[in-house]
Amino acid sequence: MGCSGCCLLGITCLVSVYLHCGAVRVTVRESSLEVVQGDSVTLPCSFLTEMPLVRLSIIWTLTPLFDPDSPTQVIVYDQGQVIESPAFTGRVEFADMPWSADVILNDTRVSDAGIYRCVVSNPPETGDPGIGELSLSVLAPPSLPVCLWEGDTDAGGSVTLSCAVVEGVPTPQMSWEKLEPEQITLPVNMEGELMGSVKIVNVSAQNSGVYRCSVTNVLGTQNCYVNLSVYIPPDDSPGILQGVLLTLFMALVLLALLVLVLWLHRSAQESKWRYSREDEECYNEIRYTPSLIKRSFV
Repeated sequence: MGCSGCCLLGITCLVSVYLHCGAVRVTVRESSLEVVQGDSVTLPCSFLTEMPLVRLSIIWTLTPLFDPDSPTQVIVYDQGQVIESPAFTGRVEFADMPWSADVILNDTRVSDAGIYRCVVSNPPETGDPGIGELSLSVLAPPSLPVCLWEGDTDAGGSVTLSCAVVEGVPTPQMSWEKLEPEQITLPVNMEGELMGSVKIVNVSAQNSGVYRCSVTNVLGTQNCYVNLSVYIPPDDSPGILQGVLLTLFMALVLLALLVLVLWLHRSAQESKWRYSREDEECYNEIRYTPSLIKRSFV
């Protein structure tokens, strides 16, 4: 009875040891990492197994932040062979195979950000594969923004200044300022996270000048500029006054000429009438003279 009890205890111990060693244990030393775009980063993944590493399999996958429903393979180690994903070819490698599942990711890109999973299995160990998970954030300075303006730059019109940036992690903060003759911060109307605009209504000469859009995050600042010139029509008040005075002067000249013409016409009529009267008197005098002579002879 004692012997059978010992055998049973031995079997129980063997089963316990077998169950304890029946799954690969994976440990991730850091659950989240940050790296600046273009730099290298080590993704840590340690595993513990009691079996020889002849059939060891390690698979790294990435679930992108921008497409969480489409995980992709990064790199695979399968029984001594290493296979790199096309998107990571030449940029990813195992750090110390086969003793560690750590991988080194070089020349990092913003698209590399996401959730990485390290899946380790080592047959003939039973149980589910060991899985480790970590998140990677790839920081990037703001890209060079693009500044544009549109609208009516004539006095009294409306102008919209717009600024757009393509990239930046964390998301850049945007601001608009008028630089001349004094620096003035303008309210920005954000259209999404990467575009902002400023609307100026009823523009005048005071709105002319240089405007600057700045995009800033922890890695730096980028700027673009707009030189706005408001067209002000020339002041025609002196010309209008001169025109009015010239018109009045011409009217007076014409009036004077009209008076002169009327006076000359009237003078001519009076002269004609006077000459006509004199001629008539002379005719009457000549006409009645013979009769007077004739009477004198009688």
